[in-house]
Amino acid sequence: MLTFPDCIIHLNIARVEAGPLGADTRFVVTSLVGGSPRTLYENLYYQRGQAENHIKAWKQHLAADRASCCRATANQFRLMLHTGAYWLLRSLHSLMPKRSAWRVAQSDTLRRRLMKLAVRVVELKTRVALHLPSACTDQAIIRLVLDRLPRLAC
Repeated sequence: MLTFPDCIIHLNIARVEAGPLGADTRFVVTSLVGGSPRTLYENLYYQRGQAENHIKAWKQHLAADRASCCRATANQFRLMLHTGAYWLLRSLHSLMPKRSAWRVAQSDTLRRRLMKLAVRVVELKTRVALHLPSACTDQAIIRLVLDRLPRLAC
């Protein structure tokens, strides 16, 4: 991890990408010494963009920026609930197989396809059974994720 003294830092990074719409060139200028431009791009610039993507997903997919209550404590509690939901979705991402489309799926896709399900819940003596509908197309990935979840001790 890179640490920086209290100073203004400029990045010298160029990125060129060719796509169906033509070339996409981006430049970042820096006064930061130590490290190749590629390392700086991957460790600083790219991670900053990923952090912004996480914030955008948190706001859009979970409506976490909504603070419509008239009391500040209610809005703070709502924010805590949204943060917990986002943590749950990020944990769900980490349980997915490394080379699957589920690993890079957006948070709203995971929420709609894996969490918002109509299931029959049967409470047994030592466990709770979830009966999925036979028409559920994502049963295999749901079973895989449930097998990977840590067991909860009472």
